[in-house]
Amino acid sequence: MTDILPRPPDSGTTATPVRFHVVMDLRTIADRIEITDLLTRYAHAVDTKDWVLYRTVFTPDAAIDYSTTGGPAGSLEEVVTQLTPMLDLFARTQHFVSNISVDLAGDEASVRAMFFNPMILAEAQDGAPAKQFFCGGWYNHELVRTEDGWRSRKLYEESAWFDGLDRLS
Repeated sequence: MTDILPRPPDSGTTATPVRFHVVMDLRTIADRIEITDLLTRYAHAVDTKDWVLYRTVFTPDAAIDYSTTGGPAGSLEEVVTQLTPMLDLFARTQHFVSNISVDLAGDEASVRAMFFNPMILAEAQDGAPAKQFFCGGWYNHELVRTEDGWRSRKLYEESAWFDGLDRLS
């Protein structure tokens, strides 16, 4: 359990803002590190198109929804089947994950994290330069602790913006 304890102002003046000191037990710290590692593993799996590794991020019955970015929505296996040829269109991708907010509740957690994703299409057959575009948004995960560690049972990708889609046509 996380306790948030107010610290008294440093100088006693009213202009000094109140600071908060967060006390976490070792289990909470370990959970947060493991959850961050899970998000890193997710990004690495997508960028390397390692679908075996990708499956280790999710529970077997996970619901995944990429529809706000034009991607598939469905079960883990349905999404892998549809995502594989979609990502094969890209020579390179990088999924940066940051600003991770974790709400722990025992063996469950809600996670919201920002993503920034530059992507480069595979080069055209005629030797034209590769086209690139960028997108950003949030990953919203519902996580559960399993005997194999934290896993996502639900992912909703929430799109915030796209740049460069006009260069793709």
